[in-house]
Amino acid sequence: MPLPRLLLLTLLTLMAFAANSVLCRLALFEERMDPALFTLLRLTSGALVLILLCSARRPPPPRQGDWGGALCLITYAAAFSFAYLTLTAGTGALLLFAAVQLSMLAPPLLRGERLPPRQLAGLLLAMAGLLCLLLPGIQAPDPLGAVLMIAAGIAWACYTLRGPRFSDALAANAGHFLMASLPAALIYLLLGHLDASPAAIGYALASGGLASGLGYALWYGVLPHLGRTLAASVQLLVPPLAILAGLIWLDESGSWRLYRTY
Repeated sequence: MPLPRLLLLTLLTLMAFAANSVLCRLALFEERMDPALFTLLRLTSGALVLILLCSARRPPPPRQGDWGGALCLITYAAAFSFAYLTLTAGTGALLLFAAVQLSMLAPPLLRGERLPPRQLAGLLLAMAGLLCLLLPGIQAPDPLGAVLMIAAGIAWACYTLRGPRFSDALAANAGHFLMASLPAALIYLLLGHLDASPAAIGYALASGGLASGLGYALWYGVLPHLGRTLAASVQLLVPPLAILAGLIWLDESGSWRLYRTY
């Protein structure tokens, strides 16, 4: 892939990731939407958009995706939604993608592989930022929300690492979203309730169909050209985008602890 195109698609993908944090906070915090319903609408709308895009291609791509990827996706999506009941958009994004980077880069280190100095520095910075944010203090995040978001980051890292095994990014994401919608429906039946404003439903559908469905398809497309370590590192650009968006659209006050972490 030509470098300018790779840079553009990567930037669009990172903006979509940041948009997910903002849309989730808008639905849950501003509109008081149930997180289980948000998760269900996000995954089903993402599946619908991706299936329609696959159907529009000639010839339609063969069905791809598996239950391993679907379970990673539902774990990420559900933990992400419930975590944002107590976290701000920027704090949640920082916890999420610090956990993503650690999860993606730690396994090679444990196997004895050596990372280049810049990549090792990125890993250490992520660890330092995560520890700094979680230190006791007035601006420290809610412990349960932090644990859920870190779990979401680990699940997202697993989902990302499974991407290169599929030959068609769009078809793979369509399959994963469709299969993940089934456990999402079960979570909603057990924990959720139908009480949502039209605006909240719109935020959930935008998160699923646009920021998630199209964003993840783009991510699977650029991932083979980035590689594991670079893919983990560039995702740390998402938190400052989410922090800025939270300041603009959610009127979230940026704390000294959050800025110092960056």
